[in-house]
Amino acid sequence: MTTHLRPPAVAAPPAPHAFARLGLLRELDTPGDAVRSFGPNWFAAVMGTGIVGGAAATLPFRSPLLTTWATGVWGLASVLLVVLVAATVAQRVRSPERARAHAADPVAVQSYGAVAMAFMTVGAGAVQFGPAVLGAPAALATSAVLWLTGTGFGLVTAVGVPYLMITRHAVGPDAVSPAWLLPVVPPMVSAADGALLVVHLAPGQGRTTLLLACVALFGMSLFATLALLPQIWHRLVVHGAGPAAAVPTLWIVLGPLGQSVTAAGLLANAAPGSVPEPYAGAAAVVAVVYGVPVWGFAMLWLALAAAVTLRTVRRGLPFTLTWWSFTFPLGTCVTGTNLLVERLGTPALAAVATALYVLLVAAWLVVGARTVHGALVRGNLLATA
Repeated sequence: MTTHLRPPAVAAPPAPHAFARLGLLRELDTPGDAVRSFGPNWFAAVMGTGIVGGAAATLPFRSPLLTTWATGVWGLASVLLVVLVAATVAQRVRSPERARAHAADPVAVQSYGAVAMAFMTVGAGAVQFGPAVLGAPAALATSAVLWLTGTGFGLVTAVGVPYLMITRHAVGPDAVSPAWLLPVVPPMVSAADGALLVVHLAPGQGRTTLLLACVALFGMSLFATLALLPQIWHRLVVHGAGPAAAVPTLWIVLGPLGQSVTAAGLLANAAPGSVPEPYAGAAAVVAVVYGVPVWGFAMLWLALAAAVTLRTVRRGLPFTLTWWSFTFPLGTCVTGTNLLVERLGTPALAAVATALYVLLVAAWLVVGARTVHGALVRGNLLATA
């Protein structure tokens, strides 16, 4: 009698989820994986998008088309912020261990600074573009809420992240990274965006107090940045730029440089009516005496970062979310340059500001397109965030 053995059954592959059948999130097993893998580094996309609109509002020329463009980009950043906040809340509810893992990771925890700056970037746009869309009272209220939220969270990151690095994280001498600036830059963004709100307050103690608070925030971030820059320079010279995927973070250094020039200019604009002479006049002098040398160093760093980046591109630069480092820091150089133009009226600086803005828009278009493809079409960015 012959016995016929059946071959072992082979499990059928799982059916693709509904989004995959539409050509979306193809590399995720389930759409829920996007929420589980979501990280705070995604908020850099809000910063990079918002600064494209915000920088356009400071350019030395105006046109209805430019205003429409800038308002639309700000609207996109606002929508993106809402989506990312919703994703963050969903992750905290469904996968709270992921949030704890981010705080325990000495690399991922740096990105919490981007969360604070994302709120304030959209908040600054509410002052610049919101009155035409929401009406002046609603726009100012929205900006104030976002500024308070971002400032509060930024103060937490400015103290909390260094605290974790000192007390819990194991950090080697070659671990220094430009990304270490991310947690300490938010107070500088608060100083600049707070100055936009100061001018909407009536003269009095409230206006003076807010201006002085912004100056204090400026100092917090400035001296933290000054403490880190020599370490970053030493790390790059002694240990090199690191793996290719980390090279875009070199551009982060432009952030506190350009943003501090921006903040100095905006604080000088807000000083009259907030503080008496000679302090208001001194603020205008500081905006130039501080702004021009720091702008010069920012241009030096821009050239250095661009040279290292081009060298890496020739050898192979993989796309990751660190590419968003090409956007917001460069945008702060645009706003800082434009505020120097506003104060000095130099045609050469106006030309540089325009060229930098063109570069910013080009970078944003490339990074944005790659992000949409990697996040929505393939889904691989959401799986590895």
